[in-house]
Amino acid sequence: MQEPDQPSTARMIDHWLGGRHHFPVDVAAARAFEQAYGPCAPVFRELRAFLGRAVGAIAATGVDGFLVFGGGVPTMGNVHEAAPEATVLYTDVDPVTIRLGQRILAGSDRAGYGFGDATDFGTIDRAQLHRFLSGWGRRPVGVVFLGLAAFLDDATLTRTLDELYEAVAPGSYLAIDFDTEELAGYPQALAMMGPQFRMRSPSSFRPLLGRWTPTRDGIVPVTRWRPEGPVPAVPDAFHGGIAVRSTG
Repeated sequence: MQEPDQPSTARMIDHWLGGRHHFPVDVAAARAFEQAYGPCAPVFRELRAFLGRAVGAIAATGVDGFLVFGGGVPTMGNVHEAAPEATVLYTDVDPVTIRLGQRILAGSDRAGYGFGDATDFGTIDRAQLHRFLSGWGRRPVGVVFLGLAAFLDDATLTRTLDELYEAVAPGSYLAIDFDTEELAGYPQALAMMGPQFRMRSPSSFRPLLGRWTPTRDGIVPVTRWRPEGPVPAVPDAFHGGIAVRSTG
């Protein structure tokens, strides 16, 4: 694969997680961000651990199909590894990441990768959707929506989540996270995130979910969402949780 000339957040995260599916341009960008903010690996390890716990909790309800938006690099504990008995369709908008994901998942009959813009559900290939999520619209699924809310304004995020609510079957689950105001104290790092990046206060998270109903765990710092041991001392850069589409 030809090396890209622009970094990707997905591949930067792979670097921070200790993966091997990234390029020098991604490592350089990751190191520049760390100079402006501080060590990122512990924060993203906890975010990936939250993904694993959330996906595992959804799978434990009997859901056996997941649709992932902003799928990133499908390794280092990503969805199909967290729920090995499930089928998974990863989607992203970055062509380099999509090709990388397709190469990693080549030969898998349980996980696939394709283009998909969360804000335009029609961009997902319907053949892939029905191949990896059989019974789409009739059987509950898990929707993974991590790392995206910070790059959508309130109106777009609310509309997108409402369209997903309408598209999935009753009893489906949504795993979601939100960026807190952590970067407000690091203006250089904040500038690197670009003008679309939106920090939000925890009190603003719940209204943006619309008709999706959070579980009793709530939307909390990801380290405190059903922790499996002592809560690590890392910045509360992300809050997250699971929400449900009602069966009524």
